[in-house]
Amino acid sequence: MDFQNRAGSKPGAGALMSQSESNVARRERLRKLALETIDIKNDPYFMRNHLGSYECKLCLTLHNNEGSYLAHTQGKKHQTNLARRLALEARDQESPGFVPGAARSQGTAPKVRKNVVKIGRPGYKVTKIRDPSTRQFGLLFEVTYPEVTEETKPRHRFMSAYEQHVEPPNRQYQYLLFAAEPYETVAFKVQSREIDMRQGRFWSYWDMDTRTFTLQFFFRNQTRSYGSQTAVPGHATGANAVVPAGYPAQQNAGSYYIPPAQQTGYQ
Repeated sequence: MDFQNRAGSKPGAGALMSQSESNVARRERLRKLALETIDIKNDPYFMRNHLGSYECKLCLTLHNNEGSYLAHTQGKKHQTNLARRLALEARDQESPGFVPGAARSQGTAPKVRKNVVKIGRPGYKVTKIRDPSTRQFGLLFEVTYPEVTEETKPRHRFMSAYEQHVEPPNRQYQYLLFAAEPYETVAFKVQSREIDMRQGRFWSYWDMDTRTFTLQFFFRNQTRSYGSQTAVPGHATGANAVVPAGYPAQQNAGSYYIPPAQQTGYQ
């Protein structure tokens, strides 16, 4: 039996190659094979970084030398990603309105969020309102953004007192936030009551001509009882008071009393 020329054995030795030596030989064979089929200078996925090492822009892998990169191009991961990229480009070419060289520039390309320099707080106006028919208390917000672009639309959301870290949390209040770049996000502190989200009770509008974002909402009414006495029109104990069944509706909403303690948080 020939112990010297066996498959996997080193010339001049009788033992088989170790695992590390076998990996080195395999990478060397792959490198030589890649040199015959790939021009590394024209490879669009080959990149040398500022540290002197090499990167594959398709697979996002890091390599210490060109041989390691060439061996990677013959591996399963690189070949799979390359097949996916070719299939994706072929699908884009079949789609209507395809422009050569700009296949990934529209629709599917992710948008990179740019760092925007804030220019200050927007102007705002807050108005207390009340519906004379339902006696619901509400607020009208008008926030002005004169420097926003035409593509920008202000956004808003309600935030719990436990989400913010500016003040100690107080479950009696919640925050209404308005945001639009390049302005800072502003928040208004309102009572933590249920918002009436029905159609016509909660609405918002963005006026592009005046650059003013308007939002209006009403709180849902809640009946309060103190002992055996129920809140009635003309003797209301707070903004939550409503007209119980059997009482006539009061037309003069101006005589509806709101204690100062109930008005805090709306200014």
